[in-house]
This record gives sequence, structure tokens and C-alpha cells, in this order.
Amino acid sequence: MNLISTFRSAMVALVPMIVFAAGGAALAQSPAPSASPSASPSAAPAPAVSASPAPAATPAASATPAPGTSPTPVASPSAVPSPPAATVQTADPFGEPFTLEPKKVVVMKGTANWDAAFDTLIDSFKALTALLDKQGIKASGNSMIVYTSTDDTGFTFLAEIPVEQDPKNLGKDMSVGKSPDGKALKFVHRGSYDNMDNTYEAITNHLDDKKLEAKDTFIEEYITDPLKTAEDKLVINVYVPLK
Repeated sequence: MNLISTFRSAMVALVPMIVFAAGGAALAQSPAPSASPSASPSAAPAPAVSASPAPAATPAASATPAPGTSPTPVASPSAVPSPPAATVQTADPFGEPFTLEPKKVVVMKGTANWDAAFDTLIDSFKALTALLDKQGIKASGNSMIVYTSTDDTGFTFLAEIPVEQDPKNLGKDMSVGKSPDGKALKFVHRGSYDNMDNTYEAITNHLDDKKLEAKDTFIEEYITDPLKTAEDKLVINVYVPLK
């Protein structure tokens, strides 16, 4: 039986889209009145005319708008504010092919039940970290958990921390060894350890859809330090070795 099927669905994020529109106004102009025609002279003797002078021709109307009418300014394209850019959250790769490289690690074997799973893993990391700190040895990579077996009540595991040199005076259930290597699929979990079951359920569905068969083990690499990071802020890479 595939171990993952007894263990723990990825969540889809929606991205809002932003739409922006702008408009402008047109300028109106009043028509010019027509000019009065002037009288043409006649060849016959002119009849008596009145003493009143002939009316002067009305001057052509200027392009100036009528009093009391103000033109509507046209908005300049540069004056229109640009819409804010939409922020897109890219999803983590899910089921990405990956090759695990072997590393020298200090190892601590352990057993845990599901109810106290995370606390047990943390205790193992604390014990290994204390050993390295006492000897002035710095970790050369991220802490890892290798699950070696699981059932309905609990699991067995190896807590591993990569190192460059061999530590001395190892404690109970501690040893120096090599981390797993070979072809695997990489998945990313973000959030608390208690929500890992959703991630493992999604992994199981992915393997079923792709008709892939996993080995009877899987690895969690803690990208954030589990001893210093709030549990709901954890980032964990899950590696599933393939047969």
C-alpha cells in the first residue's frame, strides 16, 4: 500500500483582475450671424432719399464664444492617472521532477503517534541541534524528516541535519549517515504541520492521476527553521521518491 494514501488537497488561489476606463468632453462654438447686404447703385436718377444715413454692415462674428459661455477643457492624456498594476501570486510548483543528492547527515531515529507528531519531531531537532552547538559544528543544509513507516496510530522516522564534519559523543539513537538520493517529485507545503494532511491528500491524487508509483518512504525538508518559525509560517518541501 502506498504510504501517502494513509497520511494526509492543494488549495487554489484566485487572482483579482483590475479594469480601468476614462473619457473626455468636446468644445462647442456658436454659429456666426450673416452680414447685411449693401445697396447697389441704380443707373436711373435716384429718387429722393431720406436724410437718414444707410445702416452700416454688421461685422462678422468672431470665434470668441458668446459672453457667459466658457469652453470645456479637453483632458490631456498625460493627466489621466494610470491604473494600479494587479499583483499576481504565482503558485508553487507541484509534482516537479527533482533529483535528490546524498548529503552527510547526523541522524536521530524516532517513533511518534499522530496526536503528538510535530512536538516529537521538534524534540528530535532540538536534541540534534544541541549536540552540534556543543561541539561548534554548524549545519550545512536544511533539517529533514525521513518517514520510514506509517500506520493508523503513528509512524517511525529519521530526523536529519546535514553537516560537513562528523560529530562526536553521539547520544542515544543518533548516528552519522547519508540522506536519501535519487529521482523524486517535489511538492511544497506552506502553513502549519496540522494542515499537512491536505498536502498529502493532493499528492496522493496527483500520483493517481499520473499513474505513478511511489516508494515506501517520503522526505520533508524544512525550508524555514522549525525551531524558530511560527508553526503557521512553515515552508516545507515534500519529496516523494519514485519506483
